[in-house]
Amino acid sequence: MPEAEKARSGPLAHIRVLDLSRIMAAPWATQILADMGADVIKVERPGAGDDTRGWGPPFLNDKEGNPTREAGYFLAVNRGKRSLTIDMAKPEGQEILRKLAATSDIVIENFKAGALARYGLDAASLRAINPRLIYCSVTGFGQDGPRRDQAAYDFAVQAMGGLMSVTGERDGMPGAGPQKVGVPIVDLMTGMYATVAVLGALARRAETGQGDTIDLAMLDVQAAFLANQAMNWLVGGKVPKQGGNRHPNIQPQDVFTCADGQLVLAVGNDGQFRKLCEAVGHPEWGSDERFATNAGRVRNNAALTPLLNEAFSHFTKGELTRRLDEAGVPCAPINTVPQVFDDPQIQHREMLRHLPHPLAGTVPQVVSPLRFQDAPLRFDRAPPTLGQHNDEILAELGLDDAAREALSRQGVL
Repeated sequence: MPEAEKARSGPLAHIRVLDLSRIMAAPWATQILADMGADVIKVERPGAGDDTRGWGPPFLNDKEGNPTREAGYFLAVNRGKRSLTIDMAKPEGQEILRKLAATSDIVIENFKAGALARYGLDAASLRAINPRLIYCSVTGFGQDGPRRDQAAYDFAVQAMGGLMSVTGERDGMPGAGPQKVGVPIVDLMTGMYATVAVLGALARRAETGQGDTIDLAMLDVQAAFLANQAMNWLVGGKVPKQGGNRHPNIQPQDVFTCADGQLVLAVGNDGQFRKLCEAVGHPEWGSDERFATNAGRVRNNAALTPLLNEAFSHFTKGELTRRLDEAGVPCAPINTVPQVFDDPQIQHREMLRHLPHPLAGTVPQVVSPLRFQDAPLRFDRAPPTLGQHNDEILAELGLDDAAREALSRQGVL
């Protein structure tokens, strides 16, 4: 049985995706689609592949303990896909991609605006071949506007999109100043929006029979998920700034100090605040007019925070966490990455799995959080090695051994 058939299950098992993307944002979207069962054909440059294959160390070790060409960065974004190497600058390569597009449901690409038109692989060209095709272009700034021709990376968009202006320690505190988020959040959120967009287009296609063209820009995404911080300015007129870990609209939500370290407190309403006060032996704070309502706690945070820190200093993190958990007050330890995967809840949910890998034997994967009762996801296809599925995919297109060998000699594969 072909690998494309035996490995597919889940709610998108009937969908084929032609993945012309690389790096992070668009590959994150195609990995989500692959996790849901879509047959994702990842097209890569012959000999080089996706840029992120070289973004290490660390690199995955083979069965003998020697480093492979599979960087951890690449392994984070390409699970569940089949790798096909194609030189799209060659006419023969373009023809193969057009044939694949003709039998695909979705194309996702993240080339510069207009770059694929010279190869006849743009939305207009491929949708003329396949009117049911959903074509999603992911760029830094979109298909139009004064920045359309500029390249973009996550870090730069975090900066120009306002995220770094509200992330980091507040003025006057040690380490104050703008900070980027510790994961490439604009890439990840762009991938999530791309996934939502193509699923919306699939739903519409089920009604109309027609595909669509999607223009998704990273800067637009960053502006969109400024969320409450954007509205704080638009409604309140005050420019948001770095606030450290302190929430600008809900209190107490911050990092607090216990006798043996720190924990996060995330009180979300007045009832939880009263339970907090009782749990630490100060029920009177719950009826104090300065603190009884969330609006009062936000206004009087400078008075509340020292009181909480002093009260918490009499408890260890473990003691306080147990008390607050029993009282129903949201709190959490500040875990390292290894501690995340030691958490019994993460282990129970099997978020970390080890998939078979042709070079390493197995490869660790942090799997999809999606849980479907009637169309369960399967995780049995590791991120592919470069060109791993060339013969399989080309055979599906009807190319025999001689034709594939000829393409290889011509440098198309």
